[in-house]
Amino acid sequence: MWLTEVLPTAGERVDAASPEGRRWIADRYAPPREDWVRLNMITSLTGSAVGPDGTSNTLTNRADRAILGVIRASADAIIVGAQTVRAEGYLLPRRSRLAIITGSGDLAGHRLDPDPDGPDDQVLFVMPEGADAPPVQRGITVVHVPTHGGRMPATGILSALTERGLRHIVCEGGPMLAAQFAADDLIDEYCVTAAPHLVPTAGPFLPLRRPIDTSPAGVLIDDDGFSYLRLRRR
Repeated sequence: MWLTEVLPTAGERVDAASPEGRRWIADRYAPPREDWVRLNMITSLTGSAVGPDGTSNTLTNRADRAILGVIRASADAIIVGAQTVRAEGYLLPRRSRLAIITGSGDLAGHRLDPDPDGPDDQVLFVMPEGADAPPVQRGITVVHVPTHGGRMPATGILSALTERGLRHIVCEGGPMLAAQFAADDLIDEYCVTAAPHLVPTAGPFLPLRRPIDTSPAGVLIDDDGFSYLRLRRR
């Protein structure tokens, strides 16, 4: 699967599946500093974050998965909502922590399988302060966040992670969680894959209530017509 760079230097092409291509992608997506918050999501041309099967699996392709792997590899922690974990059948990232935003700690049906010989915080259950913690399991650590108006604010979630030394954060949604981080101006870079698909949607992949002022830091396209945008907050 070949990628062509449009911005900042048009015309360069790489094979996203090759080791050289992955190193090239890693260079393009390298965070400029340690404290860096990214949003990484995919959307159809109609604004849907999921395809016909109700997951992102029917929107994505090989190049998108390669870029996803690069973005995850450099992250300290990946933030995702519990509903998305269940719907998408999340697996543990290879290198980064997985921070799951959950009110109950109930992830029935999940495919997470912490390494019994790995660190205690492979998975972080980020829960409201005072919520009952789920049964203790090796590899899972509960992190409590104070609530405001009955919910955990995005600023509190981010602070709880940075206090643990997790500074390069990637938020993968779902849409409402991503919108919380955007509304609080916590996202430094928006990594958005635009898939060339037309599918029904119940709402946008990022339901904003106000404009976000950004400028393009990079644009890639592949031979399937997918676009990979990096937009940085001004």
